[in-house]
Amino acid sequence: MAEAQAAPATPLRRTPLYEAARAAGGRLVPFAGWEMAVQFAGLVAEHNAVRQGCGVFDISHMGVLSLRGEGVKDALQGLVPSDLFRIGPGEACYTVLLNDAGGIRDDLIVYDRGRLAAGADPGEPDPSETDSSTTDELLLVINAACAEDDTAWLRSQLEPQGIAIADRKGDGVLLALQGPEAPARLEALAGVDLAGLPRFGHRTLRLAGTAQGAAAGASVFVGRTGYTGEDGFELLLERPAGLALWEQLLAEGVAPCGLGARDTLRLEAAMHLYGNEMDAGTTPLEVGLGWLVHLEMPKPFIGRAVLERQSAEGMGQRLVGLELAGRAIARHGYPVLWNGEPVGEVTSGSWSPSLGKAIALARVPAAAARLGTELAVEIRGKAEPAVVVKRPFYQRGSARQRA
Repeated sequence: MAEAQAAPATPLRRTPLYEAARAAGGRLVPFAGWEMAVQFAGLVAEHNAVRQGCGVFDISHMGVLSLRGEGVKDALQGLVPSDLFRIGPGEACYTVLLNDAGGIRDDLIVYDRGRLAAGADPGEPDPSETDSSTTDELLLVINAACAEDDTAWLRSQLEPQGIAIADRKGDGVLLALQGPEAPARLEALAGVDLAGLPRFGHRTLRLAGTAQGAAAGASVFVGRTGYTGEDGFELLLERPAGLALWEQLLAEGVAPCGLGARDTLRLEAAMHLYGNEMDAGTTPLEVGLGWLVHLEMPKPFIGRAVLERQSAEGMGQRLVGLELAGRAIARHGYPVLWNGEPVGEVTSGSWSPSLGKAIALARVPAAAARLGTELAVEIRGKAEPAVVVKRPFYQRGSARQRA
């Protein structure tokens, strides 16, 4: 019998900025099926650039879906625990997709685009809501690793209700421009004042003449959102304009940033990472996302019965923030000890460049979750002292110091 041959590995996908990232000195690594830059000048330098100035990330691996149809918000409401009617056109919210057991299929941002011309390009400015040919639209930004499964599942749930689902990004570019200098940078490029655009607000802009090459005059979907704990924007553009904008930002001194800095920045801000803090086997109530669950909303949604029961009975475990006493780094999956006994595990951990301390997120029993509780993390066979602290570890504008 012939020896069985292993199936060929699936080739890694590349974003439109792959070559530009290499040219900028990016070190490329596999991530969620993509070949992405983990760092450029160095993780700490990129981290500090975002905290103190401005950095730009290529996040074109993430999925962007357009959901269109009459009553699209009502239809999506059946799949998420957050009240989508708390936002209106020009606003957005963070939420999660649930399965029947209340577990998290994915986390996502929902942008309410209001009513658009039925056949219009979603990147163009909105028409009058009195136009008889308009229809409702939502944009969803979803995780790269979940994009295919999310899209198939959303189609199975929503298309029978008359909702059209399309890939909004295509071969376009999605950038995250983050840091205290990000608003001024974007205002200069677009020639507009963004003071009236609140956090989680969004709009479509055209880049002004100050933008160079293919970026000049380009339409860009702008959301005042991000994953760093700083002010900033996520920008969706067509491929040529996106490439030109990336090059212009770097030429003007904005730091290119990779996945490494993105992870330390989000951890300092205590933002969840899918697959670490949450997954299909954990409910939002179990991982510190109870603020996304609006049980007072009198509408059914998948997994509601499980969340109602958990809300009534309480949670056995809690997600907490930990600061370690020494320089040892707690990594995902490391055991958490209480009085010498294993009681939980680290979900994410790193050295914090902003605080100069080792920090971690971990799931522990409710009784061990009180602020100030002394725990330990087992690292290479040694119990490293840790203490439960308030989240987030870092707040915008200042690194909160603790005794």
